[in-house]
Amino acid sequence: MKIHFLGHSCFLLEGSKKVIIDPYLKPDNPVALKTAEEIECDYILATHGHRDHLGSSIAISKRTGATIIAAWEVVYHCQTLGATGHGMHIGGVNQFDGIKVKLTQALHGSGHITEEGKPVTYLGNPCGFLVWMDGICLYHSGDTGLFGDMRTVIGDLNKIDVACLCIPGNYMMDPDDAVIAADWLKAKYVIPMHYNSTPHTEQDPQAFKAKLESKTNSEGIILKPGESFEI
Repeated sequence: MKIHFLGHSCFLLEGSKKVIIDPYLKPDNPVALKTAEEIECDYILATHGHRDHLGSSIAISKRTGATIIAAWEVVYHCQTLGATGHGMHIGGVNQFDGIKVKLTQALHGSGHITEEGKPVTYLGNPCGFLVWMDGICLYHSGDTGLFGDMRTVIGDLNKIDVACLCIPGNYMMDPDDAVIAADWLKAKYVIPMHYNSTPHTEQDPQAFKAKLESKTNSEGIILKPGESFEI
């Protein structure tokens, strides 16, 4: 599997299929290098309804025919706007052309703003994802605070190769809590995400990597937007 970091919390997983997670892209994402029109994929995974995660999911799905996989409320919203989707919920697992996807808990919100100044539309529970493809297991935490089931339900029950963990603080885990999460998850590699891209997300990824590797058995992988990691 080749893991392409597209900025913020967006990753494109390339293997037997192409899977994009949280496609927050140009011009909305200030650090992204790609636009929605440049993305080709088979599946789109959206962790929740915030604009910096649902992002260009609908536009990509309508152009490519890619299936959006997310919480049912997110998928229903996308389908009403012409996208293709498959709704799931926390703890649900399904197979998609040889790819297995499981939705995990995330402690966050999922409000979607359709128009500035208008009421928020709430799109169900936020989630993280476990994705199995080509013998590799990747965990994407989504936006979340630290929670104990990262150890018992996610880490202990799954052999995770790569964990993509949010580290910004303020709205979700900070680097200290992300190190605890990494210790519980026992992933071989940890990729920090959701930092230095929007207000209140300023963090030093190298400091996180140093603390991670001093306190866990995981190796930190720091990716800039446009860089890739292959496992």
